[in-house]
Amino acid sequence: MRKLLNTLHVMTQGAYLHRDGETIAIKIGQEFKLRVPVHTLEGLVCWGQVTCSPPVLGLCCERGVGISFLSEQGRFLARVTGAVSGNVLLRRQQYRMADDGSRALSVVRVIVAAKIANSRVVVLRAAREIADENRERLLREAANRLSWSGLEAARAVSADEARGHEGVAGQVYFSAFDQMITGDREAFHFGGRSRRPPLDSVNALLSFVYALLRHDIESALETVGLDPAVGFLHTDRPGRPSLALDLMEELRAALADRLVLTLINRRQVEGRGFNVQEGGGIEMDEATRKQVVSAWQTRKQDEIEHPYLNERIPIGLVPYVQALLLARYVRGGLDAYPAFFWR
Repeated sequence: MRKLLNTLHVMTQGAYLHRDGETIAIKIGQEFKLRVPVHTLEGLVCWGQVTCSPPVLGLCCERGVGISFLSEQGRFLARVTGAVSGNVLLRRQQYRMADDGSRALSVVRVIVAAKIANSRVVVLRAAREIADENRERLLREAANRLSWSGLEAARAVSADEARGHEGVAGQVYFSAFDQMITGDREAFHFGGRSRRPPLDSVNALLSFVYALLRHDIESALETVGLDPAVGFLHTDRPGRPSLALDLMEELRAALADRLVLTLINRRQVEGRGFNVQEGGGIEMDEATRKQVVSAWQTRKQDEIEHPYLNERIPIGLVPYVQALLLARYVRGGLDAYPAFFWR
């Protein structure tokens, strides 16, 4: 099994990264703050006004370390990678499968079913942990509706039908999301999913953590040789990593949403760490962003038993394992794609 490496997040505005032999040196003003050996990294994320020298870009590309550039609030801007990994035959097979409606449908059905099942697990865990009987009842009712949506998605006769069940399940899930919040409910009230910009603190957290997850999934897909831009559930669109978004659907509830709920309910983030911007959007301050990234990195070290491999792996390796399993399925080495069903 592949070893879980680190992802270096550089969030201090004005930081400059340059190459020092086989290390990446971070300079702020005239002072060097940190040196990181490149062989310990699998990803580099630059937030906001962070600059990389050309030698750093070259070093990372040579060593297979993907570099993502995000805005301060986590909006994806660009990604830099080296030579395309994997072999061309795998990608050609991926393109053929994406264009074959029946073969693509088999992947779409299992991804949507896994997304709904994992959302249901999040809801049921919240129901078990909550002390309010009325809110517990509402959560269990939502879980029951999600069960039906998942069953229907698993036997959908077309990709559009599966997407329809996904949409219904998403409405049910997010309508119950506020009931899962037990921390500071005044500061973290959730009135529905909103983005570009997020209109409340919960949505700001969700969008931010989704950006972290997206980076890890894109890196995993490129590592195994799949094209992140050609998906099955998400249709092709210039500039959109459709396959990365496909894998995000099955993983976001278990890996991202659960972390957001933990941060809020354990009061690891506070309402004062969020600011209202012009236009009504909500943004996190720098300290809160760093706290969330730290929690994400810590969470990735926790181990779980993978439902298909039946062995314990760090959570941070789940995107890589799913990308690897998908690549094996595309090659014809598996009869079906084993999506991640959280236990």
